[in-house]
Amino acid sequence: MTSQVRGGQLARLLGQWHALPGRRRSPDYAALAGAVRGLLADGRLPLGVRLPAERELAEALKISRTTVTAAYRELRESGHLASRRGAGSWTMLPGGHRVASSGLWTPTDDLDMIDLSCAALAAPPELIHAARAAAEDLPRYLGGAGYHPIGIVELREAVAQGYADRGLPTSPEQIMVTSGTQHALDLVLRLGLPPGGSVLVESPTYPNALAALAARRARIATHGLALDGTGWDAELLLGSLRQTRPRMAYLIPEFQNPTGHLMPAELRERVVAAAHVAGTDLVVDESFVDLPLDGAELPPPTATFDRHSRVVSIGGMSKPYWGGLRIGWVRASAPQVQRLAAARVGVDMASPVLDQLVAVHLLRAAPAIAAARRSQLTAQRDALLGALAERLPDWRVRVPRGGVTLWAELDGPISSALSRAAEEVGVRLAPGPRFGLDGTLERFLRLPFTLPAPELVDAVGRIASVRYDLDRASRPRWREPAVIA
Repeated sequence: MTSQVRGGQLARLLGQWHALPGRRRSPDYAALAGAVRGLLADGRLPLGVRLPAERELAEALKISRTTVTAAYRELRESGHLASRRGAGSWTMLPGGHRVASSGLWTPTDDLDMIDLSCAALAAPPELIHAARAAAEDLPRYLGGAGYHPIGIVELREAVAQGYADRGLPTSPEQIMVTSGTQHALDLVLRLGLPPGGSVLVESPTYPNALAALAARRARIATHGLALDGTGWDAELLLGSLRQTRPRMAYLIPEFQNPTGHLMPAELRERVVAAAHVAGTDLVVDESFVDLPLDGAELPPPTATFDRHSRVVSIGGMSKPYWGGLRIGWVRASAPQVQRLAAARVGVDMASPVLDQLVAVHLLRAAPAIAAARRSQLTAQRDALLGALAERLPDWRVRVPRGGVTLWAELDGPISSALSRAAEEVGVRLAPGPRFGLDGTLERFLRLPFTLPAPELVDAVGRIASVRYDLDRASRPRWREPAVIA
């Protein structure tokens, strides 16, 4: 059955679609169609969802039905909307487009596109050697069925040792290997969050986590992060836990995605204690823990302060190593790991053995790989900061102490409009609202520094050109049609 978005819901997602600088070059119907395409492009409006009737959307937006009718017609002509009399109109992709790995739709022939929507690095050189060594190890496993629901013991031991090296004693029985960090989150939600359960998240936060929570029909409450300082307002965060008493809280304490904040040790301890009192399970995403920059010292893992099995940690190989290696993990109590393994049967049977063996060899080379990654990311971050200071000096950017992203505060609520304009000059962006709920965060933009420095500098130049074009565009003057007798 096709899902439907109501007029009020779509109006909230659209936000200030008609007032943004980027819309002044177009009549209202074209601006509305462009805004809907933008929602589709950044994943906030799903494919295959039925849009509200023209009259309903017109009433929600307080515009004429004629404007909505013309916008829907333009969306049909561009291939973003299909309509059938009596059945309504639903979203779709135009021919020659596909859904990218970032969740955005993208043309299939966009070879010149600089993609800043995905915060991930290319594979390290060590991956080739690790793959060859893994292939040599594989015959040891070929005599069995190949199903290892919690992962092969070699990899679980390596991951457990990584936690021990960070000061958190961990046994292999506390580790479950998954097919990436997102898969780890999905399994934890399946086990610990009933449909409609309440969840506290940071704002902004990781978009794919919001998508996973939406799939569970979770009731999401947010705790806003500040741009400056440590990011987390301790009293507000702890107060939210005490007052709302959510079933679960999802936090990214190490180089938070997208802001890059690092949660101090004292707050970690207080959060774990407050979660215990509130009866809240903490899901701690450690995707970026291996990527401190500028010599930043890491606080103890959040689970260090856990005495009641309230903290479930998830992590993986995607950010420090390579996204194409779909290996993640869950660290929890041994009984929780066994329950996760039972829940996994309804999703998949096990992660690929060969990929796990590749991960084992990469983790053995972790110190050298991590050092090279940190050096690479520092240089690319500084190049991006320099380009922004030169070309877009009115934007406010806090220098992150780790991770792979900058969280830029723009000079106006133009994130979605700027992202649509940047696409036309070959730069794909993930606008601020993609990291929040209901169209907020229009003054912000996430900029990853995972591409080579020359591409980042080029991208900023292109973004700057369309940013200033938005200001120079003027609203067209409408005239009465001339009467020719």
